[in-house]
Amino acid sequence: MAKLRITLACGDYDRTRPLKDGTVEPEGVELNVVNAPVDQIFHRMGRFKEFDVSEFSCSTYTVLRGRGEPFIAIPVFPSRVFRHSAIYVRADAGIKEPADLRGKRVGVPKYHMTAAVWIRGILEDEYGVAPKDLFWFEGGERSQMKEVDIQLPPAIRVTKVPGDRNFAEMLEAGELDALVGARRPAPFAAGSSRIRRLFPNFREVERAYYQKTGIFPIMHTVVIREELVRQNPWLPRNLYQAFVEAKRIAYQRLAETGILTFALPWLMAEAEETRALMGDDPFPYGVERSRKTLETLAGYTFGQGLAPRRLAPEEMFPESMLDT
Repeated sequence: MAKLRITLACGDYDRTRPLKDGTVEPEGVELNVVNAPVDQIFHRMGRFKEFDVSEFSCSTYTVLRGRGEPFIAIPVFPSRVFRHSAIYVRADAGIKEPADLRGKRVGVPKYHMTAAVWIRGILEDEYGVAPKDLFWFEGGERSQMKEVDIQLPPAIRVTKVPGDRNFAEMLEAGELDALVGARRPAPFAAGSSRIRRLFPNFREVERAYYQKTGIFPIMHTVVIREELVRQNPWLPRNLYQAFVEAKRIAYQRLAETGILTFALPWLMAEAEETRALMGDDPFPYGVERSRKTLETLAGYTFGQGLAPRRLAPEEMFPESMLDT
């Protein structure tokens, strides 16, 4: 029987690389893996449905799924990131703690991006700072790759920033008070004294957040064009099992003590500390182990006026995947 030929677009991660190099092959599938920057992947999939299977913004997926767009996800989450570390403030803006963000000018490349959704949700849940308390500036040079159009609630004050502007430069110049997003501002990375993190001790804060909530925020999931699933109902589970096996191989390589698989001198210590806190599988796939995180994110996208309704995990994935 001929294998089903499909194209998978995703980032180049240790936990997906075995799919790219052929170490792992999904049963019944001839896989063509395309690696590209995730902003490009999301845009090409969200706007043009260019790929059969694609890594995708989890917040945007809840928006599109709620609107009835023809995507269905499998409970694979190739990107999870704690985001307390992703709130940057101007050193002279008078922002010492989260409450000081009220009334401040905050830049965000895309208001609907998953990192920003988690940051706003955490600021409101943990510190009482609601999205409507801030003046938002959306756009800049990364806004050209938006994968979805959003109509925000009237209470959210958003100013559009032209695509030729750079938020990091605006922050350093005093045109913004804070910046949230998935990437470090270049001046901060270069050592600028004018930009600092809101949580300088972010690792301690993020660890405390995990211990309190059990949430390791999901950024991305993997979506399939729904017509493929209708035609091949076995496909979601076979792809899921392949992603699980690819991740197992990544863990195995990470546990190698004879050499360092990554250029980090204390990689082993980091891995051991992570296992002590989060167990042997810090990047869990499947519905049940991620249920609270999925429910929290779905609540945020709906509560922040992005998704038309609050999705339950049972609506996000094929029925055959709910026992994973």
